[in-house]
Amino acid sequence: MTASDRATATAAAATRPVRVLLADDQPMLRSGLRMALTGAEGLAVVGEAGDGVEAVDLARRLLPDVVVMDVRLPRLDGLAATRAISGSGLPVRVLILTALDADEQVLAAVAAGAAGYLCKDVPPAELVSAIRAVAGGGSVVAPLILARLLARLADALPAPAAMSAAPALRALTEREREVFTHIAKGHSNAEIARALTVSETTVKTHVGHLLTKLGLRDRVQAVVLAYEAGLVRPGR
Repeated sequence: MTASDRATATAAAATRPVRVLLADDQPMLRSGLRMALTGAEGLAVVGEAGDGVEAVDLARRLLPDVVVMDVRLPRLDGLAATRAISGSGLPVRVLILTALDADEQVLAAVAAGAAGYLCKDVPPAELVSAIRAVAGGGSVVAPLILARLLARLADALPAPAAMSAAPALRALTEREREVFTHIAKGHSNAEIARALTVSETTVKTHVGHLLTKLGLRDRVQAVVLAYEAGLVRPGR
């Protein structure tokens, strides 16, 4: 491939719309979501599923960038469908969109491999932003839900010293540890780059390395681990 071909391929990837699959058992809700997302620049709804089995099948056949998945689905619930998709090795990410916001549901969704968790009362603009973030490799959890989970975790956190004692965490370099702390505080790659006076590309490299070393799927799991280990605490 020539330099010109590579440039063309890169430009095409940058302009390709984010492909979305909707999975919800309510046709009217799917219709409303399709209308909202179709009107958003850079998004394309490529399919709809009315149950979990269909969602997994369409995810395999259509290879969307993001599946917007409800938890309550017939035949195969949303968490089981999420687990099947994330465990298949497909380049497909799942964003849970549901009326359920119990802590146990959120944690179960993260454990199943979901990259995001939002409630159905989220404004359309925020849903669009979340889909784009998830498609780009990020993770999104509704702020109120995340704040509640972190407050709950704070009561059971070990002493910060436990962090340095963990073998997996000792494998991190000093710079990776700094980046890990910023991730736990909810900072974006751009914010981390500014704080550490490095490029965003360098930050992305550090993020990839530390996630691999810690055996984590994404930033959501990194945040949970950081709070459980006592590296950071709410408000700090």
